[in-house]
Amino acid sequence: MADFAIILRNGMVVGHDTTRPLDIAIAEGKIVALQESLPGTAIEEIDATDLHIFPGVIDAHVHFNEPGRANWEGLETGSQAFAAGGGTLFFDMPLNAHPPTIDAESFDLKLAAAQKSSLTDFSLWGGLVPENLDQLEELADRGVVGFKAFMSNSGIDDFHHADDKTLKAGMRQAAKWNLPVAVHAESETLTSKLAKQKISEGKTSVRDYLDSRPIEAEVEAIRRAIDLAGETGCALHVVHVSSAEGVAIIAEAKGRNVNVSCETCPHYLTLTESDMERIGALAKCAPPLRSTEEQEKLWQRLLAGDIDTIGSDHSPSPPEMKTDVNFFKVWGGISGVQHALPLLLSNAERGAGSAEKYKSLVARLLSSNVARRFNLPKTKGAIAVSGDADLALVNLDEEFEVRTNDLFYRHKQTPYAGRKLRGKVVRTLLRGQTIFHQGKIVAKPAGRLVKPLR
Repeated sequence: MADFAIILRNGMVVGHDTTRPLDIAIAEGKIVALQESLPGTAIEEIDATDLHIFPGVIDAHVHFNEPGRANWEGLETGSQAFAAGGGTLFFDMPLNAHPPTIDAESFDLKLAAAQKSSLTDFSLWGGLVPENLDQLEELADRGVVGFKAFMSNSGIDDFHHADDKTLKAGMRQAAKWNLPVAVHAESETLTSKLAKQKISEGKTSVRDYLDSRPIEAEVEAIRRAIDLAGETGCALHVVHVSSAEGVAIIAEAKGRNVNVSCETCPHYLTLTESDMERIGALAKCAPPLRSTEEQEKLWQRLLAGDIDTIGSDHSPSPPEMKTDVNFFKVWGGISGVQHALPLLLSNAERGAGSAEKYKSLVARLLSSNVARRFNLPKTKGAIAVSGDADLALVNLDEEFEVRTNDLFYRHKQTPYAGRKLRGKVVRTLLRGQTIFHQGKIVAKPAGRLVKPLR
């Protein structure tokens, strides 16, 4: 009789601080032993020779747009693409689903859709909008991982931006339940003023769009959000920070014991405003891509430990929404959930000469830091005995080209098409079950809702 259900042998296990050769034994979906040259037998043995084993990616920022806008992506294709990138747990944003997740009824609709279609585990954000302050408690009781608010226009008619009064009231409630508020931090006053000015002058190019959303707009909103978080005692998470100055303000607030964290995205670390001008609509996002100099400063902040998490901000749309002579009308969202891990691993040379430390940094940014910041069960976010066997097996030596035919997205479009990356995900395991292997989805949807610890 076998000792274990599965043993992964001869892999290099990437931990919080170290990378070392370990065998991993799995039983009933859990890691039950971590040991070099592990004795015993298993029903299935997986040879991980020449592979690095990372904790499964936890992406706290995706828009899979279901229910209501599954034609933009959908939980089935979105979670498949996520698994192909080593992902095992995503947090779905309350928009651009229709209806957005702003009350118990809409939460239940999304939960049912995810339980039916998601290949991976999932958590759900609740929305914070002016209309639902009296419905936040029912979302908290349902198990949302936190509340998401826009400080500028969301681009979606049924998800309104939160003014300071709304944010403050929502933060006070969220603090009572020990739940974070995540903000899209751009000044509505400044961005709307600049956009209207450009459009009125007939200036609607990519460059004009970039100029309408300056770093100043991000910085101003981050300062206001931090002030409100400090006043209310709420945990604040600033999503998709694009500038080093924004990160610096957050780092300074942490030094004053404000409970604040921040996320950046692979596209801010990989693409620049020159890429947006060259690629066009597929690279449009908000905040927009920044200059090469600004990107370098953002990397310095990341390597210094001032950035807490990385999320893909996967926000797709049908191709026809990516086509307009007026760039302001083009849908702003980048498809990137399938390549977040390889994009970071392809930048290993930035790791200040220590490849081992850089691997651990990537594991923290994409897994353990996310689990800790959002109070997930201790079974998530790390390769540890008693933890869920959520694993990504990666060949760090294999270079591959991003090809549209290999995308699992509903719409085969991404600004990374044609880019060569190093660090190919060859297998993904969710609670011990292989769900992706050698370019193919090999399991049926079995994702579970993961609620934060309260």
